[in-house]
Amino acid sequence: MAAARKPVVEVRRSERRRRTVSAYREGERVVVLIPSQFSRAEESEWVSKMLARLAARDQRSLRSDAELEARARQLACRYLPEFGAVAVPATVRWVGNQHGRWGSCTPADRTIRLSERVREMPAWVGDYVLLHELVHLIVPSHNARFWALVGRYPRTERARGYLEGIAAAEHARAE
Repeated sequence: MAAARKPVVEVRRSERRRRTVSAYREGERVVVLIPSQFSRAEESEWVSKMLARLAARDQRSLRSDAELEARARQLACRYLPEFGAVAVPATVRWVGNQHGRWGSCTPADRTIRLSERVREMPAWVGDYVLLHELVHLIVPSHNARFWALVGRYPRTERARGYLEGIAAAEHARAE
């Protein structure tokens, strides 16, 4: 088995940063943004931490359809227990062809599809999208009962705000 290739890291120091550190991928390179006053030892420590965080995020993004289906069952049991098998989908899978929505549900055949874009988001946002689609197995429309069931998820408003922010940013980039 071949060893994993070590990424090229570019450290960018900023006079404006005081305490925060962030990192992102730019092509094949990882860019780490740090405060300019950090020592070389602090820089090295933070580069290691940020590479580990990016690797962990990459691992989360590799979740399989089977793992997604298992998570759907967990969420249904936790937030929709009184609906039993009605709240459990026949299949749940990731799809790459949903660019205008985060997920979709077909109650007639009990299938749920989540956009590949959701994989890159925090797990609590993915859970919200998944629960939203699970509730469609019970209530096909977006009526008051639907929103009451979705609202059982404690991070509903936060997740909706996150998704609205992503959608707004995507819209702004398209203009």
